[in-house]
Amino acid sequence: MLQKKLFSVNCDLLNPYNISMNLNNFKIIPKVIFSFILITTLVGCHSRNPHNAGGLTGWSSSDKSAVGFYDSKRDYQGQEAPPGMVLIEGGTFTMGQVQDDVLFDWNTTPVKQQVRSFYMDETEVTNSEYLFYLDWMEKVFPPNNINYEHIYESAVPDTLVWRNVLGFNELLSENYLRHPGYAEYPVIGVSWVQANQYCKWRTNRVNEKILMNKGILNPLFELDSVKVEGKNHFDTEAYKQNPNALFDGDSTIYHKGLPAYAKKKKGAPKTKRGAFTGRHVKVADGILSGSFRLPTEAEWEYAAKAVIEGREYNNIRGRKKYAWSGKYTRNKDKRFLGDQLANFKQGKGDYSGVAGWSNDGGDITIQVKSYEPNAFGLYDMSGNVAEWVADVYRPIVDNDANDFNYFRGNIFTKKMIDSEGKVVVADNFSVQYDTLDNGRIIPKDLPGSVKYVPVTKRDAYMRNNYEKAYNVDAEDGDLASTKLYDKEEEELEVKPRMYNSPIKPKVIGESGFIMQQYDTKKRNTLISDKSRVYKGGSWRDREYWLDPSQRRFLPEYMATNYIGFRCVTDKIGPMTNKRRTPVTSKVRH
Repeated sequence: MLQKKLFSVNCDLLNPYNISMNLNNFKIIPKVIFSFILITTLVGCHSRNPHNAGGLTGWSSSDKSAVGFYDSKRDYQGQEAPPGMVLIEGGTFTMGQVQDDVLFDWNTTPVKQQVRSFYMDETEVTNSEYLFYLDWMEKVFPPNNINYEHIYESAVPDTLVWRNVLGFNELLSENYLRHPGYAEYPVIGVSWVQANQYCKWRTNRVNEKILMNKGILNPLFELDSVKVEGKNHFDTEAYKQNPNALFDGDSTIYHKGLPAYAKKKKGAPKTKRGAFTGRHVKVADGILSGSFRLPTEAEWEYAAKAVIEGREYNNIRGRKKYAWSGKYTRNKDKRFLGDQLANFKQGKGDYSGVAGWSNDGGDITIQVKSYEPNAFGLYDMSGNVAEWVADVYRPIVDNDANDFNYFRGNIFTKKMIDSEGKVVVADNFSVQYDTLDNGRIIPKDLPGSVKYVPVTKRDAYMRNNYEKAYNVDAEDGDLASTKLYDKEEEELEVKPRMYNSPIKPKVIGESGFIMQQYDTKKRNTLISDKSRVYKGGSWRDREYWLDPSQRRFLPEYMATNYIGFRCVTDKIGPMTNKRRTPVTSKVRH
């Protein structure tokens, strides 16, 4: 009899008016059981509501799948942390707030900034990781092939940065990059341009491995039917545009696709054995990783400061001088009392301290993860090597600057479209090169990659967030701040510039490359649109530079023996993976 009463509950009974009329039917049921039945039935009634099941149109996920449409949120389980990265939860902080400014250059003026969540490498990119990049480049773009003769060389770090006219470091020049004894040391001798190219390459290798793990893409280097060389390699953007165009349409590179949107109809012809079935991955599947890149200056400084450990409710207590808490560089732990907390230069002629005591473990760089991480789980954000960031350098970030994900260096682009309306992919026979100011030759686009061009004024017509492609010098020596404010840039013979820095020489030699020649004019600055910021102290810096807010710059084509880099990628979706109940949530009455 009790069982019959339990299952007689229906949605009509749960009407507020009917509940009061039918409570007598449940006198024999304990209150706990009745509460369980009530909640379960409410959920069941809610799930049977056609409006809730089908969203705003009434179409459920199964309805869409049955006719070939796809519900992107159906199978998505959230973004996974990329290999070797940790989540940096975004928030607000004071950028440029330092305790020391002995140079009085005022380029670290405090500015309140909001940073979005992102993933960041635990450590700097190491020699072993960068050597994989070099080996791949040499295999896919062999230097002995005239079509690719400059590609591999453009990626090789400058190993001669160890040389000093009054020092003996030839051993480091010959061994630091490739010897296994330095495998887990941060790569150096890499320019900003090279670091940026590595990030693009890493995007393709990560997504290639994801598709291999999913069983969609066969291991390309193990196939007998294809050769991974030149334009025949996996490129993420090319795959998104047209998966069937990779390797000139050779379908043997694929194994098995994702389940098709719609079920196969009865009587449809059977697919050939070994043929690709299903469908290719789309952005809407949430499987492919986002692009890897260098961190912006705001992101790097926010991650290094890790002000989260000084948080008290929604406020930050105190200021951090280094990546760790405290005002000193020595360890206060009894077991390691007096030892240094980072790898840096401690004084004139003192790079490591006295042997056996207060030794920081390295006279040059040191193996990554040799010191404790900061509150975000990042290693060596103070010391070991300084790091490139994405921004173009300017002496000040003023209070009128954008306060949300600040970045200077935007050049807005779009995919190049040919006369047939197709996206242009670089081929093997028309590789275009650019010669940097120091004479190094780099490819503009690798074979097999999608070509991009700057957006035009027509593309930006009637937009309220940008007007042109080139925004590196935005609000910085532009026409609006000169006496020619009523002119257009196209009307001027020389574009106005705020900084009197050298301009790339335009003299072209017979070989087609820019001739090397020194600038003979008197200059009062090295600041230009090619000057990039690097942050953090290094093994050859005094502790003054360990402050994450300090900033320096170098031309993007230069490399040193004390600057490395690490990559980031954007966090997609919520700021954090932690589930929280907002204190501002509305209370329903």
